[in-house]
Amino acid sequence: MTGTLLFVVVPYLCLAIFIGGHIWRYRYDKFGWTTRSSQLYERRLLRIGSPLFHFGILLVAVGHIGGLLIPESWTEAAGISEDAYHAVAVGLGTIAGIATLGGAAILIYRRRTVGPVFSATTINDKIMYVLLIGTILLGLGTTVLGNLTGHPHDYRLTVSPWFRSIFYLQPDTGLIEAAPIGFRLHALAAFVLFAFWPFSRLVHVFSAPLGYLTRPYIVYRSRDARLGSRAPRRGWDRVP
Repeated sequence: MTGTLLFVVVPYLCLAIFIGGHIWRYRYDKFGWTTRSSQLYERRLLRIGSPLFHFGILLVAVGHIGGLLIPESWTEAAGISEDAYHAVAVGLGTIAGIATLGGAAILIYRRRTVGPVFSATTINDKIMYVLLIGTILLGLGTTVLGNLTGHPHDYRLTVSPWFRSIFYLQPDTGLIEAAPIGFRLHALAAFVLFAFWPFSRLVHVFSAPLGYLTRPYIVYRSRDARLGSRAPRRGWDRVP
């Protein structure tokens, strides 16, 4: 019953909140769909921490998508050996994880030490940071510890098939229960983060300024007809 609750009920509940929460947030809180940027308050630390965190977390996301959704048999069929895949995954994953944590540390330090930024920090932000950093630490720590001890776990034989089985609507708890506890905690933390996602500033991940590609030009009109010494170009005549 415990395995069913943790690795069947919790994932489906969190995914339902993730999807339904985003729909609700978009329909009823469009003006709150924002990062609540604090760039106006401080830029020096932000210029370092923000790119480091965002590029790192992007690489982490790409690695997880590939590792969880692409079966091991597919990479073997493509001629990629398990040893080669493991070396690349661990190497890039460790670099991405360290970059993400480093960037997050700078951003948290900035948020704590810069007065206006600290004043703009909400309880929601603090919960988000705890969930996000905790999930990353569990994943990175489990991976690094397993490789340092010489007993790395092949998550593509346990965690990945279990994750895919959730979307097949045939969840197999035996697979995830065969994984080390670090991987199980990492998976649970990730689903809790997904449930909290729609109610935090993380919604900006699903935002893209596509409207800028089709919106009309902004026309600036001068009140002084004598302004300027050159004749306007065709199509740019001043409007009286």
